[in-house]
Amino acid sequence: MAAPVKATTDGAPSSVQNLTIGKALNLGLRAAMEADDKVLILGEDVGKLGGVFRITDGLQKDFGEQRVLDTPLAESGIIGTAIGLAVRGFRPVCEIQFEGFIFPGFDQIVSQLAKLHYRTQGGVRAPVVIRVPFGGGIGAVEHHSESPESLFAHIAGLKVVSCANPVDAYWMIQQAIRSDDPVLFFEPKRLYHSGALKAPVDTTATPDPLFASRTVRRGSTATLVAYGPSVKVCLDAATAVEEDGTSLEVIDLRSLSPLDLEPVFESVRRTGRLIAVSEAQSESSITSEIAARVQQECFYSLESPVLRVTGFDTPYPPSKLEEHFLPDLDRVLHAVDRALAW
Repeated sequence: MAAPVKATTDGAPSSVQNLTIGKALNLGLRAAMEADDKVLILGEDVGKLGGVFRITDGLQKDFGEQRVLDTPLAESGIIGTAIGLAVRGFRPVCEIQFEGFIFPGFDQIVSQLAKLHYRTQGGVRAPVVIRVPFGGGIGAVEHHSESPESLFAHIAGLKVVSCANPVDAYWMIQQAIRSDDPVLFFEPKRLYHSGALKAPVDTTATPDPLFASRTVRRGSTATLVAYGPSVKVCLDAATAVEEDGTSLEVIDLRSLSPLDLEPVFESVRRTGRLIAVSEAQSESSITSEIAARVQQECFYSLESPVLRVTGFDTPYPPSKLEEHFLPDLDRVLHAVDRALAW
């Protein structure tokens, strides 16, 4: 059964809906559960409450307590239960309330989930999706605004993706659930209900591949590459400088492991400049890998060093300081100026 549709002005059904990222995820989960009765959702407060961000709102009411399970406050138990369910043929989707709470389940993810397929020489698959609201900008306390995606991208056996718009939110969550590999699905929580990012989502369209990056804005002066919440910052930067004649190309990575960098290489060979943007700390990070790979593949095309605009190498600060920590429009534009002045 397809996701709900609305009527057009002439009364005919329409497959296009104007959605926020949060609503798109909700409908994507619903569509996956309707398509496969082996899809289960489990996590803290995902049932009656609909999750702290209301992403699972209404799903327990419609699919029942056997398919949308409220769990104890025990992330290790949630992941361990999901692994057992996956081995028995189910496709569990775990919700971690906030990214900082994933660490009690880190051992289960890294020591068990990531290794099952390899350990059994392909005999056992573990199609588990772990939904992780991540990033800052919501004025939250400690453990509620982190960006730990680089830790998981480093672990062989895990796939790591992040959506940045409603279309990707709707399709990528369904593709992740259908994948036979364990997928960590990082969601930009401060953009869940942003009206500015509302976009038409065609529920009958053919989506892009899950593990592929996408050029979301064409340009010729410099390339910006980002993922999750930083994509919007880069698009705002491109808009801010276009009247000055600066043309910025923006690439949304979408997949963090595996990385699809061919579009980035192609872009850098044209523009000669790259700025990688992420809220995560710069040390030993995804932006580090991008910089190394671009230097290796595009060395003779570079007109300036690869620059990075990231969170600082400190624990996430108190909410009153987070605007200084997060990469914002000014910091991205400053990096563009540095690249152009090299």
